[in-house]
Amino acid sequence: MTMIALGGVIGAGLFVGSGVVIKATGPAAILSFLLTGLLVVLVMRMLGEMAVALPSGGSFYEYAREAWHDRPAVGELAGFLTGWMYWYFWVIVVALEAVAGANLVHYWLPDMPTWIISLTLLVTLTLTNLISVKSFGEFEFWFSSIKVGAIVVFLFLASLYVFGMWPGASFNVSNLTAHGGFAPHGWVPVLTGAVAATGFYFGAEIVTIAAAETAEPQKAIAKATSSVITRVLVFYVGSVLLVVCLVPWNSPGIATPYVSALNAMGIPAAAQIMNAVVLTAVLSALNSGLYASSRMLFALTKRGDAPKSLAKLTRNGVPVRAILFATLFGYAAVVMSYVSPDTVFAFLVDSYGTVAIFVYILIAISQLRLRARLEREAPERLRVKMWAYPYLTYLAIAGMIGIVVAMAFIPDQRTPLLLGVASLGILLVGYVVRQICRRNAPAITLAEASTDCTKL
Repeated sequence: MTMIALGGVIGAGLFVGSGVVIKATGPAAILSFLLTGLLVVLVMRMLGEMAVALPSGGSFYEYAREAWHDRPAVGELAGFLTGWMYWYFWVIVVALEAVAGANLVHYWLPDMPTWIISLTLLVTLTLTNLISVKSFGEFEFWFSSIKVGAIVVFLFLASLYVFGMWPGASFNVSNLTAHGGFAPHGWVPVLTGAVAATGFYFGAEIVTIAAAETAEPQKAIAKATSSVITRVLVFYVGSVLLVVCLVPWNSPGIATPYVSALNAMGIPAAAQIMNAVVLTAVLSALNSGLYASSRMLFALTKRGDAPKSLAKLTRNGVPVRAILFATLFGYAAVVMSYVSPDTVFAFLVDSYGTVAIFVYILIAISQLRLRARLEREAPERLRVKMWAYPYLTYLAIAGMIGIVVAMAFIPDQRTPLLLGVASLGILLVGYVVRQICRRNAPAITLAEASTDCTKL
């Protein structure tokens, strides 16, 4: 579970996208990643609290509904939006990673059309997910192990170089201030960078979905959410700190930050090494996307928020139709990336990040309300608790709302914000359609519920 959580949050965004933030912010990008990382840490702690108290295959989709048990109409809307927005986020990730993976493989196979490579990657990992949840876990374990191993090695070698323990090197952190200062563009871009960095952290919450299919979900969730909190900050903030020490923030090489950092240390075949590592990160994200989207869709069928026909399981407990449905959307998106890259595919790319922020806001609101109910009805279930409740929860909500508001004032972020809101509007229309055939399920108290909160 720990490797799945780490694998979900360490993606191509760290290895490639961090260069965009550094270029726009300067060395102060360290603070951008720290601010956003702290928000994600708080959300992970909230999820850990809820998942240990109420382990469920639907995870935060169920929590969003149950948090509003006293107002069923609001609960149904919150659950519907949370589930479908999360599904939408991951099916777009599936398409994006399939396209990105094709470009990486094309580096070694320049004569093969990228669309064939995209479809090959998508089909291969679809088959992996269709076999069993064990297959997903094994693939994700090895993908994550490679990514985490690469980051650990980078942190070790880069630290040796920066601190002068590398052959021929001396202690040198001058790049932090030598090119216009620590924050060469001022402090406002630090907040802008935090907005851009937000999407890089999404994925750690997969552990609360995957843990429901383990033998001891409560133990697995508690361990994974606790360990990922410190490690994600070390991996992201620590590695970005070392990159800006090794590579001038305003150099052309910052476009490929980790390749340039390896080159600065004189490591041979840096481009080949990082291309392989980034490809692993992409395949991991693709694998995780298929898993997360199918399980969330399966959870949506339980409450009538998705067609019941998608709930069919194989003998191995795999929701085959839910996986295929997500895959079909992924295939369509991949086709759009080549047929209509500037319209349909651009809409998908620009909208999914904002949708993810909306999901995290709903998770935080769910924890705020569900914690109060747990303390009243079943305090013994609170084995893992959110720190400084409710103050840090309020702080996290304010921080995420602040990110959304900031997007309206940042020219490069306005389009993603508007398209994210448009996607939300489409889902609201879908909810209205769903309400036409809604059925009210009998309510039951938290104290009467079993450990599976889908019975709530």
